[in-house]
Amino acid sequence: MASNEATKKMDLGRNASRSTPPTPPARPAQKRVGPFEFLQQVRDEGRKVTWPTRKETLVTTLMVFVMVVVASVFFTVVDQVLRYAVTLVLGIGA
Repeated sequence: MASNEATKKMDLGRNASRSTPPTPPARPAQKRVGPFEFLQQVRDEGRKVTWPTRKETLVTTLMVFVMVVVASVFFTVVDQVLRYAVTLVLGIGA
């Protein structure tokens, strides 16, 4: 039969790799910038953005409106079917 000391050493060896997850590396503190430099950085980042064309914006907007109409019709139909089913089951208004 194994002694308690040997069992403890085995348990410590087994749990050593599982007990603590690796810690992520510490991020260095970011340097603070003034408001003027911040706005300049925002402008520089804005220049890097690929902006959509007028046609792409128009097509996307129209697609959103079409999907809103389709979704509203769908939910109206589902609502009416459920209303009819509940009225039928509960006998309300008959």
